[in-house]
Amino acid sequence: MSTKRSTLKKFGITDLERKHGPMTLGMFVRSFREAEGASQVDFATRLKISRANLCDIEKDRKQVTPERAARIAKHIGVPEAVLIQLALQDSLRAARFNYRVELKAS
Repeated sequence: MSTKRSTLKKFGITDLERKHGPMTLGMFVRSFREAEGASQVDFATRLKISRANLCDIEKDRKQVTPERAARIAKHIGVPEAVLIQLALQDSLRAARFNYRVELKAS
């Protein structure tokens, strides 16, 4: 069976947010950890934070600063702009501002 390229649907973050709600930094970190098959204890050790702190981040009970988001990104090997953008978006959402964050390098 062959599938034509033109019939394949590409999914972006907007599509995922429409289906599952807004992406948060906590959701990203939890998904990343689970994809690697790491326990919270092991992943927290890798991030150099406590397991309880990681749990609070994953459940969006704790806001993450852009500085901390950049450190987490460095430890897990993803572009820091991704996690900084999510951290800023989470802060705006918590303050009930209806804005969308986009980062551009200067």
